[in-house]
Amino acid sequence: MDAPLLTSDAFWQDPRPFADREIPDIPELAHHVLFQTSGSSATPKWVALSKPALLASAAAVNSHLTVTGHSCWGLALPLNHVGGFGVLARAYQAGCRVTIFSGKWNPQEFQRWIHDPGVTHTSLVPTQVHDLVKAGLKSPKTLAAIVVGGGRLELATGQAARDLGWPVLASYGMTEAGSQIATQGLDALGVIYQPAPIPILPLWRTRLSENGLLEISGAALFSGFLSGDTFTPRADLWHTTSDRVSLRDGLLTPLGRADSLIKVLGELVDPEAIERELVAISGGALESGRFAVIGLPDERAGHLLLPVFESSVDPVLIETIVSTYNQQAPGFRRLMPPARIETLPRSGLGKIMRAEVTS
Repeated sequence: MDAPLLTSDAFWQDPRPFADREIPDIPELAHHVLFQTSGSSATPKWVALSKPALLASAAAVNSHLTVTGHSCWGLALPLNHVGGFGVLARAYQAGCRVTIFSGKWNPQEFQRWIHDPGVTHTSLVPTQVHDLVKAGLKSPKTLAAIVVGGGRLELATGQAARDLGWPVLASYGMTEAGSQIATQGLDALGVIYQPAPIPILPLWRTRLSENGLLEISGAALFSGFLSGDTFTPRADLWHTTSDRVSLRDGLLTPLGRADSLIKVLGELVDPEAIERELVAISGGALESGRFAVIGLPDERAGHLLLPVFESSVDPVLIETIVSTYNQQAPGFRRLMPPARIETLPRSGLGKIMRAEVTS
């Protein structure tokens, strides 16, 4: 994708559909951009978002973060993901400058790059924030906000980033929403970092389904799905997601994906919740994203819970944390002896591909 093209009037007024793939001749796809979902727990598919929907999302984010024509968006995410594309949409909508981080991700190069052109706003994923913290790099004072998406930025890492001056703001979104659904405001930078709850952006209406899943409706909602050469339009004003959340007073707290729940000895277990417990037990010594808890099919128990750690994690730390956890966990939530792997499989945005860990 050509970034300068995507911030031009010519692109946004062009009715031809746009994607990082060949697009079938389907009239409903006019004025649409297509994105492949990350596929972290399900089969990847192509999501069609209209250009007006993408600009509606961009306008909401810009307003929320006080972006003006004098601001500068910095792009350090892949353009074929809605999070990266959204940065360019926001720059176009605001009529402000945009600069692009080229080359392979490197925290030291990122710090130098973001300082030189005076970037004021950018979006990162938790892995990138972790790298900045681990390197002990300080944020330039010109940077006003970092929207952190593509996963949960844990409390310890988020506060460590804030201590170094990086203005990290937790967000929650998805491809079907054109990017963000909920994002912390600039006022959150004046208090201790918390990953949740997160204020819902005004363009969204939200509710819970009978099964406790998030449902959303708004101007930035996707138009439909493309599978092969078949386009299936969205059939309702509301979209039921696969995410469990709590909603209260305009605030959203992510609770995990419904399709990540597994049964162990007849009890539903959330592996992501166990991962957060392990990080908490470690006091922040165990880094989120360097391990995963997966369910292995078992004839008797239904599933067994296997913690898989990247080889870079200290084995003594692993043994201590897993032992401490198992001593206090009920039988159906106890973990098997840990396994180790060189590197966990990840998507382009750094999300752990859980289905591939089990294969």
